[in-house]
Amino acid sequence: MYATTLCLDVVCHRVVRSLHLSSLAQPRTPVRCVWRCVCLPSVSAVRTVSSMKRGKKAEEAATDGQNNSGPAPAKKTKAAKEPEAPVLYDDPPDKTTSKDGRSTNMKITSWNVDGLRAWVKKKGLDWVREEAPDVLCLQETKCAEKNLPAEITSIPEYPHKYWASSDDKGGYSGVAMLCKTEPIKVTYGIGKDEHDKEGRVITAEFSDFFLVTAYVPNASKGLVRLDYRKTWDVDFRSYLSELDMQKPLVLCGDLNVAHQEIDLKNPKGNKKNAGFTPEEREGFTQLLASGFVDSFRELYPEQTSAYTFWTYMMNARSKNVGWRLDYFVLSSSLLPSLCDSKIRNKVMGSDHCPITLLIAV
Repeated sequence: MYATTLCLDVVCHRVVRSLHLSSLAQPRTPVRCVWRCVCLPSVSAVRTVSSMKRGKKAEEAATDGQNNSGPAPAKKTKAAKEPEAPVLYDDPPDKTTSKDGRSTNMKITSWNVDGLRAWVKKKGLDWVREEAPDVLCLQETKCAEKNLPAEITSIPEYPHKYWASSDDKGGYSGVAMLCKTEPIKVTYGIGKDEHDKEGRVITAEFSDFFLVTAYVPNASKGLVRLDYRKTWDVDFRSYLSELDMQKPLVLCGDLNVAHQEIDLKNPKGNKKNAGFTPEEREGFTQLLASGFVDSFRELYPEQTSAYTFWTYMMNARSKNVGWRLDYFVLSSSLLPSLCDSKIRNKVMGSDHCPITLLIAV
């Protein structure tokens, strides 16, 4: 195209120059008219060449289409990624013998029921009768003693029942302890009014150990209670250490912390959320450093996917997207008595599952 244009421009230049030389005595108007007549063919020629090239390309494209007798190749599409099957924890058979060869003679079950009255309606007591623990500890009962359902207040298997609830808020917090054998002594709270008014702790003294059940305060959405939780951790640790000086203890309940990354499904996305903040995890680390042991991790240090809590949202439980928030923590001196620490993750009735401790005392 460019070569053709150049040649036409040269022709126009020569014609104009010739006309100019041969008509010096003539007026310039005829020259102007001749220029128009000569230049128009030049533009037309350029357009003709361009049209010829476009026609050639169209012809080549048509020829290609005739030569390709098969269908046009389909665009490659990415295969839809199938969802991964959830990794579930399979609670192994109970170990009924301690490391030193003694048979278990004490079974303790702990369960955050997320509302006692609703839990009773969901037949939670039917499973309790099957499990048949010597002591049943419940958290987040959300029920004042005067409103307790008759099904649990009259249960004959546990004649000794103890309740703690919030002084200020109905349907909030609350713990319970049901015993087959009467404890030596039962106390409520940890001796500090700012904590005890929420009904979070019951302590029972038995001949060989203390049993403490607790519903540890949550740091709450937006971590609005994180500072209070840090204060609680210090005061609660002091309380437990004082008991441990008298005799060994077992602490059970919803401690509202996933201690290590192995203790929840999505650790990276929860580092700024209640239950997995560095402050809460450090509080639990300091508790263990004070002479106590996480019984489950003592027996199953590398076990993954073992959780005790799943939110009701987004089918978290069926996908096993959970947290291990419920514990049996023992005085180090009770380790020789430890037989097993169980997570009964297939038991329904709450957003938490029950856990059970087997010891030989």
